[in-house]
Amino acid sequence: MRIGIVAAEPSGDQLAAGLMKTLKALNPEIRFEGIGGSLMAAQGLTSWFPMERLSVMGLVEVLGRLPELLKMRATLIERWRERPPDIFIGVDAPDFNLKLEQALKAVAVPTVHYVSPTVWAWRQKRVRKIRAAADLVLSIFPFEKEFLQGQGISCAYVGHPLAQRYPLQPDRAAAREQLNLPADAPALAVLPGSRAGEIQRLARPFLQTASACAQKIPNLRVVAPLATEQTYETFRQACKRYAPELDVKLIRNNASQALTAADVVLVASGTATFEALLCKRPMVVGYKVNPLTHRIIMGLGMLKIEHVAMANLLCQEPLAPEFIQQSCEPDQLSPAVMTFFENPALAQRIEQQYTRAHESLMMDTDRLAAEAVLDLWERKRHA
Repeated sequence: MRIGIVAAEPSGDQLAAGLMKTLKALNPEIRFEGIGGSLMAAQGLTSWFPMERLSVMGLVEVLGRLPELLKMRATLIERWRERPPDIFIGVDAPDFNLKLEQALKAVAVPTVHYVSPTVWAWRQKRVRKIRAAADLVLSIFPFEKEFLQGQGISCAYVGHPLAQRYPLQPDRAAAREQLNLPADAPALAVLPGSRAGEIQRLARPFLQTASACAQKIPNLRVVAPLATEQTYETFRQACKRYAPELDVKLIRNNASQALTAADVVLVASGTATFEALLCKRPMVVGYKVNPLTHRIIMGLGMLKIEHVAMANLLCQEPLAPEFIQQSCEPDQLSPAVMTFFENPALAQRIEQQYTRAHESLMMDTDRLAAEAVLDLWERKRHA
């Protein structure tokens, strides 16, 4: 059995790798081909392009890379039309994967989209694209299934795999020991994103915020996990430029250790806000996109929700202050970060709320997703 699979960034690589491992356990003869990262490669993926070339975020930001992205997708479509896989799984990256899924579905390849596009939040017209592209959507949050099925889209809720992998009670002492951080020193985790563009836009305000907090908090330790060699080096150079006096502990990967070890988290909007929730850490969320992208989104009324951080959406209240675009600056970020350091009772209440949200999401996600994929394949085979 051959499965085509495409992921575009580290969070997708992680999701896909868990699914692939379980699929192999259920059917050892499965082979995988497409695009993915190191975790997918470890599960046997033959990757035809570097995953990092797909990792781009924003409406305007994509334009500079559009010819390359279109060529990559056309190459995949041509290869898989000539030799169709038994099933195709697009992992997140809807702007790239939905068109790919639609082209393969047209030649009778069963298609799965893993992680529902956030059509409940913005760009709701994409519902039509999903309906045309995916035979099945695997949703990771409970409120998505009802929305998608109401739009005529077949959906299976499988839970979020990270909810199963993170302990309900984080072991902060062990995390600090692993990172060689003092047990009693105040610690701030800084997570500026997993894409190069995010690092370029967020490194300055995040580092300047950390520096401002360090001036007020004696012996503050700052730790920053970076997902790739490229983002690690970009952020290392930013440290020299924007906060040369700040002692920042840079680590590759290990976001969960950094989050668990920290007292407070300063984080880019995205998957990491969900991971911070699972680590029960109070967080301040910041984000910047290309100014033109932001004007288009706001001007066309494309954003349909009040909050962007998944922690706030799941808890249905703004426990994590959000600072987007112009407000994502040190003069606003640093007072919010300081509030959590100075108010342990507030941090404790947030920890309790995040624990309840975590409990509601714990499912055997990889197995549920794998079984849904194989069930679709069987149904299509015998249709």
